[in-house]
Amino acid sequence: MHHRSYAIIEAPSILGLKPNGVEQLPQALLGHGLARKLNARLAARLMPPPYDPEIDPETRTLNAQAIAEWSPQLADAVEDVLERDEFPVVLGGDCSILLGPALALRRRGRYGLLFVDGHADFYQPEVNPNGEAASMDLAFATGRGPALLTDLEGRAPLVREEDAVAFGFRDMEEQAEYGSQPLPDALKAFDLPTVRRMGVVAAATAAVEHLVRPELDGFFIHVDADCLDDAVMPAVEYRIPDGLTPEELSSTLKIALASGKAVGIEVTVYNPRLDKNGDAGRVLAWALADSLGSSAQAA
Repeated sequence: MHHRSYAIIEAPSILGLKPNGVEQLPQALLGHGLARKLNARLAARLMPPPYDPEIDPETRTLNAQAIAEWSPQLADAVEDVLERDEFPVVLGGDCSILLGPALALRRRGRYGLLFVDGHADFYQPEVNPNGEAASMDLAFATGRGPALLTDLEGRAPLVREEDAVAFGFRDMEEQAEYGSQPLPDALKAFDLPTVRRMGVVAAATAAVEHLVRPELDGFFIHVDADCLDDAVMPAVEYRIPDGLTPEELSSTLKIALASGKAVGIEVTVYNPRLDKNGDAGRVLAWALADSLGSSAQAA
């Protein structure tokens, strides 16, 4: 198998959430030695435009214009890494950063998405009271939502719904309560109860099987820290009890990487400001280093 070396892109955007700490995620994970453990090059640091707390009336989404302008810049940084035959590790930021790598890959072909998140992130702006793109990123990436955010460079959908897998989410009750549009049938969904019922190895294997279909050129991995059990990862904005253990997250990522078709990963929403002694960050850094490091992508 051809091994690529890792390149870290810092993308500390809070445009899809609120400016209260998530922007410190890259420096915190780097502080826990992530670059060293992955033998990774620090490729780029992209500062997002300023945060505007007013919801845009057109799209009912916070910072819609800024996200639409910034996502192609992040896409360029991801493409620069891909051009060098490296594996981008994008450290967020909130989940709205997904649009950058998704756009980069859409420019290059047809790619899938392994979406590992405690939430399905499929809200439509009409029912999203906070207007936060971080609750709508999977919808936007698969072409549902305002054109400003779904049709970047006229390329909607960035990811076809049948090429996406939502894995490990556990916000089903909240989705019903707040009126989130349901995930489309074509989008493969393994909620946490399903992952538990199948066992994480079988579930991750089935998820990855869907993403290595011959018509896909590869797939990107999204990891929201809130996919982890609240007991070890309380340092996130929207907490829900339960979640994947760090070992289960690592197993899932190992299976994804072992396919040879994963082309990059992003990490979002861990908030160091909510992690006074750094324990949650250490757990997250461990899971990433354990899975990515063991795949020995380094040249």
